[in-house]
Amino acid sequence: MTQTINPRKAAIIGCGFVGSATAFTLMQSRLFSELVLLDANEAKADGEAKDIAHGIPFAGQMKIYAGTYDDIADSAIIIITAGANQKPGETRLDLVHKNVAIYKSIIPEISRRDFQGILLIVSNPVDILTYTALKLSGFPENRVIGSGTVLDTARLKYALSEHLGVDSRSVHSFIIGEHGDSEIAAWSSTNVSGIPLNTFCEMRGHYNHDAAMDRIAEEVKNSAYDIISKKQATYYGIAMSVKRICECIIRNERSILPISSMMHGEYGISGISLSMPAIVGLNGIETHVPISLDAEEAEKLRESAETLKKIAAELDLSTATN
Repeated sequence: MTQTINPRKAAIIGCGFVGSATAFTLMQSRLFSELVLLDANEAKADGEAKDIAHGIPFAGQMKIYAGTYDDIADSAIIIITAGANQKPGETRLDLVHKNVAIYKSIIPEISRRDFQGILLIVSNPVDILTYTALKLSGFPENRVIGSGTVLDTARLKYALSEHLGVDSRSVHSFIIGEHGDSEIAAWSSTNVSGIPLNTFCEMRGHYNHDAAMDRIAEEVKNSAYDIISKKQATYYGIAMSVKRICECIIRNERSILPISSMMHGEYGISGISLSMPAIVGLNGIETHVPISLDAEEAEKLRESAETLKKIAAELDLSTATN
C-alpha cells in the first residue's frame, strides 16, 4: 500500500544549529501545521521542539514534537540537516566521508517506509550528499533536492544590493556549480530589473567593473568561512533558504532556484549533482533552466563538476537500493 502524504507536514532530521534554526523559521512561516524533529540525541530533539513550541501562541497554531522515522513517513517534505559541523579551516568537501556515513544510516530508514514526498538535503557538502541520497534512496530524481547555492545566491544579491544601493529583490543573479570553493558567479547573465549589470553600475557611479566583481565573488565565496571563524557556525541564512525552497514546493510556485540536482548533459556535465537554476514546485524539480553563460563561466562550471565527480567516485554507495 502506497504511503499517503500530509501536505501540511514536514520533518527535520538533525537538530543542531541548522536544524533548530530551520525549525524555528518554519514555525513562524505558517507553511505547515505539523513539524516533526528527529535527532540521534532524542533529548535534544525534544528540548528544541518544546522550546520552539512555546512561541506558537505568537505565530499561529501548529503541532511540533520530537518523533521517530515512523512519525515522518507521511511528510510532504523531509529536510535533512544532520551531519558533522564545518570547523574553522575546514572546507565543505572535508566533511564528505563523515557525513556520507551518517547518510547511510538515515536514508535507508526513510526509503524503507515508502516515503512519497520531497527529500530536501541541506547538510554539507550538499552537492555530494544530494548525489548520495539519490543513490541510497532509489527515489525519482525530481524528489531529491539539495539546498545547493540558494544561500550563496542570496549572499550575492545582498552584496550587490549593498554595492549598488538598490533593493536586493531587484537584483537577478545566480551562483552556480558546487556549493563551496569552486562555485561560480554567473556575471554574464546578471542584471538589475533587466538592466545589464555594468550599465546599472555606471548609472550608480561605479566603473571599475572587473575589480568589483572579483571582490564581491570572493566575499560571497568566503562569507561562510568568515562567519564560522567568528561564531563557529552559519545557520540563520540557510534556515531562510530552506524556508524559501519549502514555500516553492508547498505552494507549487514554480519559482526558479539554484538547487542541487542531477545533471544529464547540460553544459557537457552528467552523472553528478550540482547547483543550477531549476523550476521548483509541488513535485520537486520540474526542469533545469538554461541560463546564458560565457565561455569562461561554462568552463569553470565543468571544472567544478569534475571536482565533485572525483569526490563522488571515491564513495562506497554499495548499500544503494535498485
